[in-house]
Amino acid sequence: MTYDITAIRSQFPALTAGTAHFDGPGGTQTPRPVIRAIADALSNPLSNRGHMVPGERNAETIVAETRQALADLLGAQPSGIVFGRSATQLAYDFSRTLAKTWQPGDEVVVTRLDHDANIRPWVQAAALAGATVRWADFDPATGELTDIRSVLSERTRLVAVTAASNLIGTRPAITEISRLAHEAGALSYVDGVHYTAHALVDLEQLGADFFVCSAYKFLGPHHGVLAARPELLHTLRPDKLLPSTDAVPERFELGTLPYEFLAGTTAAVDFLAGLDPTVTGTRRQRLIGAFAALEAHEAVLRTQIDKGLSSLDGITIHSRAADRTPTLLLTFEDRSTTDAYRFLGERGVHAPAGSFYAIEASRRLGLGDTGGLRIGLAPYSCAEDVDRLLAGLSEFLTL
Repeated sequence: MTYDITAIRSQFPALTAGTAHFDGPGGTQTPRPVIRAIADALSNPLSNRGHMVPGERNAETIVAETRQALADLLGAQPSGIVFGRSATQLAYDFSRTLAKTWQPGDEVVVTRLDHDANIRPWVQAAALAGATVRWADFDPATGELTDIRSVLSERTRLVAVTAASNLIGTRPAITEISRLAHEAGALSYVDGVHYTAHALVDLEQLGADFFVCSAYKFLGPHHGVLAARPELLHTLRPDKLLPSTDAVPERFELGTLPYEFLAGTTAAVDFLAGLDPTVTGTRRQRLIGAFAALEAHEAVLRTQIDKGLSSLDGITIHSRAADRTPTLLLTFEDRSTTDAYRFLGERGVHAPAGSFYAIEASRRLGLGDTGGLRIGLAPYSCAEDVDRLLAGLSEFLTL
C-alpha cells in the first residue's frame, strides 16, 4: 500500500497559498487534472448533445463517460446515475416525485443526525401529502443513531438517513437500516455526501434504493449525483417539460447539463483511483485500493489529532461514535468556537465553526444553532497541517 502525500499535494495549486485546510467536509480543493478537464471541455467544441457535429458528440461523450466514472465510484449502473445541481436539489426533486404516491396516514422516517438537506425536503413533502413524519433520534453522549426499528411500521413509505454525519462523522449501519426499511415495505434514501469522500461506496452492499453525493466533496466541481437501480427509476414519474426526453435517467435531469463540470468529475474519479499508484486493474479495482490507502492515511492523522487534543484542557469532543469519518466537532469551555475559527484563520489554519446545516444534530447535542468548531480531513491533509492545527488550538486556549 502506497500513499505519497507529497506527490498528491503537489497536484493542488490552492495549497501553495499556505493554508492548512480542515474544511474538507464543506468542500475540497481542486487538483490540476480536474481543472484541466474543465478547461478542455470548454476549449473544445461543445453543444447540446447529439451525434452530428463535433460539439454535439463531445457533449454526448462527456455525459456517457461521467455516468460510467460515477458508476465505478459508487458500485452502480451508468443508467442509474442522475445528475443535479446539488444534493439538496436532488432531494427536493425526488421527495416531490415520491410524495405523489403517499396518502394520509403514510409515514416517512427522518433522523436527527442528518444534514437538513435530507430532512426538510421529506418533512415538507410529507406535509403536502398528509403523511406523518417519524423521527429517529441519536444519543448525544455517543453520537450513535438509535435503533431504527422503533420508528418503522407497516405504514412507513420511506426512510431518509445519512451514511455519515457531516457534523460529527457518525457512520450508521446503512446496510442494516436498508434491510429493515425494505422489510417494512419502505424505500431507503441515503445521503452519502460526507461518506463518499472517505469510504468507497457499494450501492448494492449498502442496500440503498437511492444514494446521493456531491462531486465537490471528493475533489470535483459543484454538482450533485444520485445513484439508483435503473428499474426503480423507470417506475417514477417526475414533473418535467413536455418536449424533454422520458428516457431514464435523463427524465430526472432538468435542463441542459453542465458538461464542463461533468468532465471535471470524471477527472476527479480518475484522480481518486490513482491515489495508490501501485494498484492496477479496472478503475473500480483501483478505486478499491486507493480508498484503502486513503482510509489508512486518514486514520493515522485522526489518531494524531485525537492524541494532541487529549493533552489540551477545556475542550469537549462531540464526535464519539465507534464508526465515524475523520471529522471532529469541538466546543470550548467558556470560549467561543467562532473566536477559535477566527484565531486559527489568522494563522493560516482553516477549521470553520457552525452547525453546517446539520441544525437538528446541533440542537440535539445541546449546541443550539451555533454548533461547534469542525475539523475535517481530506486526501491532501498531512501531518504538518495537523501540527499547525494543534499548535494553534493550544495557543488559543492559553489566551
